[in-house]
Amino acid sequence: MSCYRNILVALDGSPDADAALRHAVTLARDQNARLTLLSVVPRSPVPTGAGVPPPPDLTEVHDELLREALEFVPADVGVTTKLEHGDPAAAILARVEEGPCDLVVMGSHGHSRVHRALVGSVSERVLKAATVPVLLMRAEHGATVQPWQESATAQSAQG
Repeated sequence: MSCYRNILVALDGSPDADAALRHAVTLARDQNARLTLLSVVPRSPVPTGAGVPPPPDLTEVHDELLREALEFVPADVGVTTKLEHGDPAAAILARVEEGPCDLVVMGSHGHSRVHRALVGSVSERVLKAATVPVLLMRAEHGATVQPWQESATAQSAQG
C-alpha cells in the first residue's frame, strides 16, 4: 500500500523548487502517485504615482515554468498542472484543502527574498498551516533540472 497517492509540487523557478520537482518525481514513481504541479503568479504591487509603469504580467513566465516541469516528468507518472494567481502560500494551502493531496513538496527558499523579509517565507507559512505533510527541499550547489532519463543501471535492471 502506498503512503502517498497525490503529491502537490509547488514551483517558482528557483533552484530549490527544481530540487523539489526532482524528488517529487522519484517519490511519485516509488509510491505510484500522481503529481499536481502548481505555480502561483504573485500579485504585483500596484504602482503609486503618475508616470510609474505598471508591473509586468508574470503569467507567461509561470506558464513556461509549468511547461518545463512537464518535460521533466516521465511518461509513466500521472501529472496535472495548475496555474493560480494571488498569494503563493494561500494558493498552495487552498489546493491542499481542495484535495486530493497527501503531501506537499516545495523548495525551502524561493526567488523573492525581499518579499520573504517582509511577510515571511512561503515555505514557512505552508509548513505551519498545512494539514498534510510538507517536504522542503534544498538544491545541491550547481544542480540543474533535465528531462527525465532512466539511468543505465535502472534500464539494465529492468531489461
